[in-house]
Amino acid sequence: AKGYKFSTYATWWIRQAISRAIADQARTIRIPVHMVETIHRLMRVQRRLVQELGRDPTSEELALEMELLEPEDIMAIRSRVESEPLDPILERKWRRAAARVRRIIRIAQEPMSLETPVGAEESSQLGDFIEDDTMPEPVDAAAKELLKEQVRNALSVLTERERQVLEMRFGLRDGKDYTLEEVGRHFKVTRERIRQIEAKALRKLRHPTRSRHLRDYLY
Repeated sequence: AKGYKFSTYATWWIRQAISRAIADQARTIRIPVHMVETIHRLMRVQRRLVQELGRDPTSEELALEMELLEPEDIMAIRSRVESEPLDPILERKWRRAAARVRRIIRIAQEPMSLETPVGAEESSQLGDFIEDDTMPEPVDAAAKELLKEQVRNALSVLTERERQVLEMRFGLRDGKDYTLEEVGRHFKVTRERIRQIEAKALRKLRHPTRSRHLRDYLY
């Protein structure tokens, strides 16, 4: 699987940082922020699977889509033949992940007012974390501004050309994701050359010593 685009993942880092900051400002967290985030994500995944499958997804299917297992375990489960028995250890892991999904669903189904305070100071309410599809999400607007600065710092380890290639490929310049061919035409080189530059740049960004300043946004 290709996974998240770099820009999507970077936006997620910022979103996490903002959500955590709200939690950290309160002396007592009555509703764990990470659980609100998890429930919100589960609801989105569940809605998408209902549309794709034409039925309610099982907790096992949700566990896979929520990526509650290690990537290699998910790959092993997805690639197995239908009649082929699963490795017992892998099956236990999958069952545990499915049980976690069911626990999250139970928590989500508990009656809870949108005015339920999240922090001891009652400056935030549960409703603040619930997405309103009719309005632009405030955290997204903040994320877009913060994202520019954070990504600029992340890209500082790259050469000028590597940085420009990633900016075009992942929509960091003008919000548009350019294809390999389009970027190649811009730099007057082949799509294969652009692919090589992109791969090298991403390897640099993944290097632990160079990505340490971004790690705070992952936790």
